[in-house]
Amino acid sequence: MKHLKAIFLNMIAGANIMTIVLMLVAGYSDHLSPIQFPKLCCMGMIFPLTVVVNLLFVPLWVFLSWRRLLITVVGFLLAFPPIRIYMPLHTRAKIPENALCVVSYNVCGYGGNFKYDHGFDTVFSYLKSKQPDIVCIQEDNDVKAQKALERMRQYFAYTDTVNVSNSKTKNCLGFYTRFPILWKEILPYESPTNGSVAYFLKVESDTVMVINNHLETSHLSSNDRNRYQEMIEGGMQRDTAQAETFQLMGKLSEGMQIRASHAEIIHQYIKDHQQYPVILCGDFNDTPISYTRHTIAKGLNDCFVEAGRGMGFSFNRKGFHIRIDHMMCSDHFEPMVCEIDNKMDASDHYPLLCWLKMREK
Repeated sequence: MKHLKAIFLNMIAGANIMTIVLMLVAGYSDHLSPIQFPKLCCMGMIFPLTVVVNLLFVPLWVFLSWRRLLITVVGFLLAFPPIRIYMPLHTRAKIPENALCVVSYNVCGYGGNFKYDHGFDTVFSYLKSKQPDIVCIQEDNDVKAQKALERMRQYFAYTDTVNVSNSKTKNCLGFYTRFPILWKEILPYESPTNGSVAYFLKVESDTVMVINNHLETSHLSSNDRNRYQEMIEGGMQRDTAQAETFQLMGKLSEGMQIRASHAEIIHQYIKDHQQYPVILCGDFNDTPISYTRHTIAKGLNDCFVEAGRGMGFSFNRKGFHIRIDHMMCSDHFEPMVCEIDNKMDASDHYPLLCWLKMREK
């Protein structure tokens, strides 16, 4: 009987070790370039699932073998860095009076959630209520763009909008601030519908560089999203689900490869301008465990990781609740509070807000 029990426990321990290995591969897959490792680049998307599976071993070991609980504990210690990136757990700090309020928001052309008759008015009223110092908007494509820009100018002293699309599909990056804009530069990478714009602001005695980004999409059509939703709800036969999974991974990998090359250019641009305090934000279209976020974050502090709490889902379409909007800053700033406001549902994204305190020189 004891021999059978030992075999049973060893089998469970083996399964636990295998899930830990999978968790570690997924958690550290953001170090692998999607260009060189196209099949592994999607692993980061299953990281939270691997964490949940490993958590299930905790009550199992508590009931069966306390000593073997050490296997799961060691696994989580090894996976702590990616767990912290995916789900930081900070208490909300007090916001200093002199902290900069920075907002990043993909407004989906002010029509991402059609429950509001006047999408722009809803977003504009929200921004005024938050009294931000800097606002970076993605998909700033209001049908009455000139009128919208005039409204923004009534509240923000300095405004700018850049159409980064080279196709018939318009995609504008909006920038609104109370600080003087000294100059701007469009980052040097090619994309038919996306881009990044760096603004250089006069903030007291400093010149601060703020980069607004909207990176390559996932290339998933509405039908792809619907099929994915059907798959995760179990409404699809096994063989069909496997085929759909490989097809989905192929499309996701394609977008990740494009974003990887753009992320490397963005990172190099920041290195070339490292004499300036840096704030960077936008819609990355990539999860916290991704090569894109990892590459851009090199040399910067991820504001949500440093001052956020929880999963921070910023994309809210059905079946796709993930954090793809990010904000980062150089060591010149200390992130005090960073949050995703899921009460503001005027778009298919939630706004990302962060309060940054400039460190003393």
